[in-house]
Amino acid sequence: MNGDTLYSIGELARRTGLTVKTIRFYSDRGIVAPTDRSPAGYRLYGTDAVARLDLVRTLRDLGVDLTTIRRVVDRELSLPEVAAAHAEALAVQIRVLRLRHTVLTAVAERGLTAEETDLMHKLAQLSEDERRRLIGDFLDAVFGSPDTDSAWAGVRCSMTPAMPDSPEAEQVRAWVEWAELAADPDFRTSLRRIAEDHAAEQARGGMTGPRRGLGAVVRDRVGPALAAGIDPMSHRADPIVAALAAHHARALGRSDDAELRRLLLARLESMNDPRRDRHLRLLAVINGWPAPESLAPAFNWSAEAVRVRLER
Repeated sequence: MNGDTLYSIGELARRTGLTVKTIRFYSDRGIVAPTDRSPAGYRLYGTDAVARLDLVRTLRDLGVDLTTIRRVVDRELSLPEVAAAHAEALAVQIRVLRLRHTVLTAVAERGLTAEETDLMHKLAQLSEDERRRLIGDFLDAVFGSPDTDSAWAGVRCSMTPAMPDSPEAEQVRAWVEWAELAADPDFRTSLRRIAEDHAAEQARGGMTGPRRGLGAVVRDRVGPALAAGIDPMSHRADPIVAALAAHHARALGRSDDAELRRLLLARLESMNDPRRDRHLRLLAVINGWPAPESLAPAFNWSAEAVRVRLER
């Protein structure tokens, strides 16, 4: 005996707030060993047992297993080392729970069928490599292989979703919807057609032709008209339509006539695919970018203005 205060298991229970049964359980597993025995054979514990039990309770509350706890209290493992490992494990569990919560919320909000729910669950749980392959397949289908067509490198980058390591629920929902959209063959074909039309216009334009795309011209020319409340059927819209037609004529290397305007209308309608607008918004959510300006109202106005003049 060294003169230190010794506690019976009952006294230790009162000091720590743990039950006698729990302390005996830890004691039997060597996590908190008795210092001595009473003449009657009862276990007696030193003052350090209080601190050890407090640490054990804290680690158990944090989800650390008993084998690891014993190694910590016996100083075979450092507490920071254990904390780091369990923090990473918890981070994985949190990501899984966030994915499950997101899928279930989407099922409730969108009224999904069992088949749609299964697809959403699979898309949400794709690994990093699987996500990369899906993204690569989509970009290749739209822009061609980067090995054979480097002209689209910058656009490919701007069209690539990059999920953060710990995404918010909104980003997971956006990713699942983006993945569903990107896997749609009709949407891929629509974007491919837009990309090919733009590339053909740029190639025909050469160094002297228009370098801006039709979308930029629509935004710059039609945006102010929308803000001013100009009716696409009114005469005030004539110079705007003429400017769009002139741009398209230069891009195609032909004169502004009825056929040119029919081609312009087809191009405007193709570029006004609502899925394209949605795709850009989903990308912004996933990548944490500011919400993009929707060009749908400007494209609607432009298409209506051109259509009306073709029918006159």
